Amino acid sequence: MDDALKSEAAPGDSLAPLGATIAAALPGAVTRTYVEYGELNVVAESARILDVLTHLRSDPACQFICFIDITATDYPSRAKRFDVVYHLLSPRLNQRVRIKAAVGDGEAIASACSVFPAADWFERETYDMFGVLFTGHPDLRRILTDYGFEGYPLRKDFPMTGFVEVRYDDMEKRVVYEPVRLNQEFRQFDFLSPWEGAIPQALPGDEKAS
Repeated sequence: MDDALKSEAAPGDSLAPLGATIAAALPGAVTRTYVEYGELNVVAESARILDVLTHLRSDPACQFICFIDITATDYPSRAKRFDVVYHLLSPRLNQRVRIKAAVGDGEAIASACSVFPAADWFERETYDMFGVLFTGHPDLRRILTDYGFEGYPLRKDFPMTGFVEVRYDDMEKRVVYEPVRLNQEFRQFDFLSPWEGAIPQALPGDEKAS
């Protein structure tokens, strides 16, 4: 097997053979497999992501039929800035797998909805938070941020100030734009135990302690 496709895992690890099998079945689509923190990781080419997901779902040796989620990680200094990360579960094998595919800023990756329909809202969230585009998605629009929101909040270069939030004002009967506020109720802590701080008077039975 090509060195680039060898599974990088501790000898005897139960997941290492599965990783090697997946890599061997998908030459050119899977570039690396390794085991970390007891979970199998598969590094895939973004252009072949549907081939990888379909194989993991349908191959009898895998049977990762349960879709868990999709997210992304941001590495601003890399040429391909984002890793799109997929998590799948195989109830038959009682194993999980993590798939990573590198995508550049402004590049697109194929939507997984044709393989796992449950990917719909997760891809919308990844687009909303990171700006990753998914081609072939049936309804790729923001899902968490306000109407007209600019930027992608989970990017590491997203500024913490200078943005506005949009809400409907029931008193004015219109949509209003306001500076983003991070409100938190001010509280004082006396660092006393509940028995000392909650009830100032002596509790019944305390006289016995004296």
